Amino acid sequence: TEDVLECLILTILSQNTTDVSRDKGYAQLRSKFPTWEDVLNADADAVEETIKIVGLGNQKTETIKNFLSWLNAEYGELSLEFIHDMKTEDALEFLCQHKGIGIKTASVTLSFACGRDVFPVDTHILRISKRLGLIPQNCSAEKAHYVLPPIIPKGKTYPFHMNLIYFGRQICNARKPLCEECPLTDECLYFEENMQT
Repeated sequence: TEDVLECLILTILSQNTTDVSRDKGYAQLRSKFPTWEDVLNADADAVEETIKIVGLGNQKTETIKNFLSWLNAEYGELSLEFIHDMKTEDALEFLCQHKGIGIKTASVTLSFACGRDVFPVDTHILRISKRLGLIPQNCSAEKAHYVLPPIIPKGKTYPFHMNLIYFGRQICNARKPLCEECPLTDECLYFEENMQT
């Protein structure tokens, strides 16, 4: 597990961007503002300028600064380590009550920082789940966070999450899936509809 607040902020930065941009933005943020107190006390424009590589800098700066301000006012310190003592459902609700922190961001934070058995749904997981018929074609990412976990064996959400992302990047990509290399074509609605001649 890793520092919960650090993981949350890294995950906020990752919204709608690449891992490379996220990592650069986070490194720049920590270089310019070494502590969360520094971020909290910094001018919003300075924070936004520092993280501009991640995109949506204005929104992400607002989310981060508002959350830090609330956390400091409510708990007197900039730490989320107490979340380890919360039930998973309570922790999800606790994080999702804040603007800019949705179910995916909360789920990633709880999975990666707390080792919780939750299932974050990103664009790859959503696409693959629809192609395999695990969820309906019109299912939103948010709804998929509630529909998919019951079908995943307990304790397997983290490896399933990581493997689906890898599979989505390497084989089942959005534009040109490598169906000829896919071991799941017998189960795949996308293959059945689009690839058979």
